[in-house]
Amino acid sequence: MGRRRPRTGDDWKLLARACTALLERLPELVDEHLRELYEYEPAYGRIVPYDQHWQEAHAAMRIGIEMISAPRDSPRRDLVHAEEMGRRRAEQGMPLELVVHAYRHAGHLVWDALIETADAAQLATLMQSATIVWSAVDAQADTASEAYRATELELQRRTDEQLQALLDALLQGQRSPEVVSRAAAGLDLPEHGRYAVVVLRHDRREASEPFHRRVQGAGVRFLWRMRADCEIGVVSLAEGTGLDALAELLEGRCPGPGGISPVVTGLSELGRGRRLAELALRTCPPESRQVVRLDRRMAGALVVGQPELAGLLVADVLGALLELDPADRAILLETLDVWLDCEGSAGRAAGRLYCHRNTVFNRLRRLEQLTSRSLSRPRDLTEMTLALDAFRLTAAG
Repeated sequence: MGRRRPRTGDDWKLLARACTALLERLPELVDEHLRELYEYEPAYGRIVPYDQHWQEAHAAMRIGIEMISAPRDSPRRDLVHAEEMGRRRAEQGMPLELVVHAYRHAGHLVWDALIETADAAQLATLMQSATIVWSAVDAQADTASEAYRATELELQRRTDEQLQALLDALLQGQRSPEVVSRAAAGLDLPEHGRYAVVVLRHDRREASEPFHRRVQGAGVRFLWRMRADCEIGVVSLAEGTGLDALAELLEGRCPGPGGISPVVTGLSELGRGRRLAELALRTCPPESRQVVRLDRRMAGALVVGQPELAGLLVADVLGALLELDPADRAILLETLDVWLDCEGSAGRAAGRLYCHRNTVFNRLRRLEQLTSRSLSRPRDLTEMTLALDAFRLTAAG
């Protein structure tokens, strides 16, 4: 507690005798201290075993009493002990207000005991040292509080890192019951809930504000993990919330491109969800800024999921087109793309292409000649559609 020498040598001797006498009563003071602490808040007894708490309180009060009459330049053993106790209490999970209360209560108890046992001469000396003593008690409480907060932050950082590691393990495909259970408890997520995974490419990420801070919505909860080349979001979906609501929430709030997995059931399926979301992302051309759903990109996903077969398909179906002048080839492929988007309507395609509908027919007939396929035959149309996707996605990449 105190550490400065009183005004005269005689004063110091009087104070030292009072402190020595008080040390003889220390076990009694510790008993009273703990009894009153537990009456004030029973949580003290639940957090720290009584025997351990008694020994720690005994050491703290002994050091504090010894420091009252210690020479001016003595090392601050009381502050060293307070720092250690602040760290320990944070690790034990004792609320900070209870830590501070214990220090102040011990200070009052020791001070009252000194006053009660002091004779007239000692009492005058004690009153001269009152400010110093209470400043020391405040310093101890402040030191313990600072150490507590620093330890609490470090513990939270470690906990966050452990939870992130668990989430990473799930996203990598870990399915062990132990990992799933620990992740569910730590992240406050149901083991068997409805989840989707979102993967966003970093290519065009806006640097002003992280994307995930802007995404909030009823029925969804996001947990985000950063990677070198992407950002992965695990989305917990409330009952009745589907991919339509998720896609609508992401639309316009993200620079894209990105992919959304189908709904998976349970934390153990997050690895599969991540792979499917990455597959959806791969169906986005480089210039895209969309966040797309895999269930709306199945044809493209089939193509990018089998790059060797995609290459063979392009060569087989579009081989003759690849020998054309690039500008001529681009016009024909654009016409096919727009015609497909317009559900086979030459009139609507012509409006989007700013040409006559007969021009659209002429280009489509030329495509049929070059590919040796007919757009009126379903199998041929399927092959041409897949070949177009394969060319756009693989050639652009």
